[in-house]
Amino acid sequence: MAHDIAALAEELTAMAAADHQASIHANSDDPAEQLAWRRLTARHADRLSEIMDEYGWPTAALVGEEAARAAWLIAQHADRQLDVQRRALHLLQQAVSTGSARPRELAFLRDRTLVNEGRKQLYGTQIAGVKDGAPVPWPCEEPERLDELRAEVGIEPFDEYVAKFSLT
Repeated sequence: MAHDIAALAEELTAMAAADHQASIHANSDDPAEQLAWRRLTARHADRLSEIMDEYGWPTAALVGEEAARAAWLIAQHADRQLDVQRRALHLLQQAVSTGSARPRELAFLRDRTLVNEGRKQLYGTQIAGVKDGAPVPWPCEEPERLDELRAEVGIEPFDEYVAKFSLT
């Protein structure tokens, strides 16, 4: 079993590395590059689904911090497989409620899933695009409480967060 877990951790970490390398093609002007990105994220989401079937959410206690973060990234990028994303969200919620995962990652995955469902996000983590050099977030449920909600889960204030995306 320990060998299986070590192999699983290594696999998740390798998947995240491949994701990072390929993510530059997510919004490429070249359809072939976009397709390669979509295929990669679909393969990863399929594999994450198998992992969740066997182990539940791969927590840091199970696979280590780096591999747990890798699982979160894979779920985050499973945009075209909402069933996988929703299941990951549910399992991650359970892990957070037992102290086995971070609320910050749950907040990002919750926002991503809400946006993919065509709903308003809660924490303002998902950026729709850039207009006049400034990031434009997807609509938020309670924009007046954004920084308060973000602080509750350990996310920096919205203005600091979007400064990372600014082109000005």
